[in-house]
Amino acid sequence: MMSRWVKSFLTCLVLNCAVAVGARTAAVEIGGRWELLVDDYLIDNMTGQIELRLHRPVPREVVLIHDRPWEGNTCGYHTIFKDGDLYRMYYRGWGVDDQTQRSTHPAFVCYAESRDGVHWARPDLGLVEFQGSKENNIILTGPGTHNFVPFKDANPQCPPEARYKAVARGEDQHHQALLAFQSPDGLHWTPVRPEPIITEGAFDSQNLVFWDAVRGEYRCYFRDFRDGVRDIKTSTSEDFLQWSRPQWLAFPNAPKEHLYTNQVQPYSRAPHLFVGFPTRYIPDRGSLTEGLFMSSRDGRVFHRWGEAFIRPGQNRDRWHNRSNYIWLGLVETASELPGAGTELSLYTNERYYQGPGGKTRRYTIRVDGFVSVNATLRGGEAVTKPLIFEGKRLRMNYSTSAAGTIRVEIQDTQGRPISGFALDECPAIYGDQVEGTIAWKAGSDVGGLAGQPIRLRLVLNDADIYAFGFAP
Repeated sequence: MMSRWVKSFLTCLVLNCAVAVGARTAAVEIGGRWELLVDDYLIDNMTGQIELRLHRPVPREVVLIHDRPWEGNTCGYHTIFKDGDLYRMYYRGWGVDDQTQRSTHPAFVCYAESRDGVHWARPDLGLVEFQGSKENNIILTGPGTHNFVPFKDANPQCPPEARYKAVARGEDQHHQALLAFQSPDGLHWTPVRPEPIITEGAFDSQNLVFWDAVRGEYRCYFRDFRDGVRDIKTSTSEDFLQWSRPQWLAFPNAPKEHLYTNQVQPYSRAPHLFVGFPTRYIPDRGSLTEGLFMSSRDGRVFHRWGEAFIRPGQNRDRWHNRSNYIWLGLVETASELPGAGTELSLYTNERYYQGPGGKTRRYTIRVDGFVSVNATLRGGEAVTKPLIFEGKRLRMNYSTSAAGTIRVEIQDTQGRPISGFALDECPAIYGDQVEGTIAWKAGSDVGGLAGQPIRLRLVLNDADIYAFGFAP
């Protein structure tokens, strides 16, 4: 039998070793970045009734019914982004006859715009003729119209004539390939060159490109088949023309599933992070689809949640073949709640393949609100890895119930509270703030701790923390 003294000694040894290992953990330099708690990258441990919780968007109004003669029930691959005071939307105009299952007309690229992201108009652009008239919102016909996906190029070296760029599926010697387009105004488009920019892929999806301002390069995400399963590849470029050899995305601990679209984009409030809203395709259930959520810190390895981000729900128009896609675009829009500020809008499709026209519906979610550290009323706590920050104020995106609380302690790397920032020196925090400043009895100035490794101890009761950062 092991003596009580030996047991006590071994217990202390284990605890001391754990503290020593924690102290040696390399500090994460977050500087003044805004950090979303979309994964456990910054979390060292969690105890009590606490977890990382995926949140889901709320369905709002239908913003477009695609009932124009040049649109139809297979309108899709919508791309939405905010351009100054204007919201822009690009999508494929296309329809299939319910009886014959044949196309009612060739595919077109169509354009809509909005001043608030809620009310959308189809301007008569006079660019492309349809049935003898140019009074329509068509901007492109011909090669590339199946899945034309534009973006506004934020590269500071971009010439004015190529400020807007797009990629679309084409052919290279009878094989699928990715073509490149450019435009000075987002409406008048020309090919960048006759040859495709990427040829290693299937591309029969909403392939996309954006300028990664943090890393100073273009990033492309597109579809291919891996062992007969729809999957996602990525490639990078310095000039939009010469691209690296494509690599498969990695999804550690995620099941092998058909992923139709990817919708990867840098998150505007934390552009070092990538978020994505891929579509899970389920061929043995009548080709049903639904949106997922994933995130990445390097653009290739993604944490993908298995649970659906947007379910079809009780809306019968979403329980159809290839309905319930999340389209490309995540934009801030005004909330309808008094004093609530802005929220995030996403756009999805309904009634695909069902006549007479498809629908585009808006969904909303809290700013930064994809995932939170969430605790029940009984409570729990999370301790971060050692962090090195810049700034003087700790701010958090948090929400509590009326009875809930949050308290924050700043520790040294060995888990000891730092004087002035201990848990019992932090008054109970309650309410709902997107960027609320955390204060202790002595005040909110944490500038004296900047540049040295610290830990955050977060104690929650019936509360959520979505994101945090240190500000000047």
